[in-house]
Amino acid sequence: MESIKLHYDISPTDFTRAGAASGDVKKTLKALGVAPATIRNVAVAMYEGEINMVIHAGGGEIDVEITGDAIKMILADHGPGIENVELAMKEGYSTAPDNIRSLGFGAGMGLPNIKKYSDEFQLDTAVGVGTTLYLTVYMK
Repeated sequence: MESIKLHYDISPTDFTRAGAASGDVKKTLKALGVAPATIRNVAVAMYEGEINMVIHAGGGEIDVEITGDAIKMILADHGPGIENVELAMKEGYSTAPDNIRSLGFGAGMGLPNIKKYSDEFQLDTAVGVGTTLYLTVYMK
């Protein structure tokens, strides 16, 4: 299988479009006959990253590469960065404002779920610069 490369621009504060990129990747993986467990893992990790970009970072970009053995995702933003990564990785910890929580988001499960559903997880962040996630989900 030749690799397939996909690119998505994530709009800032647009909750109506949040999830469109992960939905498109999910549809692409289904069409390629990828195992449901792999599709689920990619969809969950990518959706959580998209939502974080919308809530915290004013949008960003996602690049996806699908190969015969893995789906690699790079989620990059130019938001405020993460001040305390260790705290941000704890289930239930959230810096989402009340107006976001009233929409049903901001439960503090984003980064923990991204890590849980990725086979490889790397987070690079710098306060005032932004955050980049490098994720890999291997074909099951």
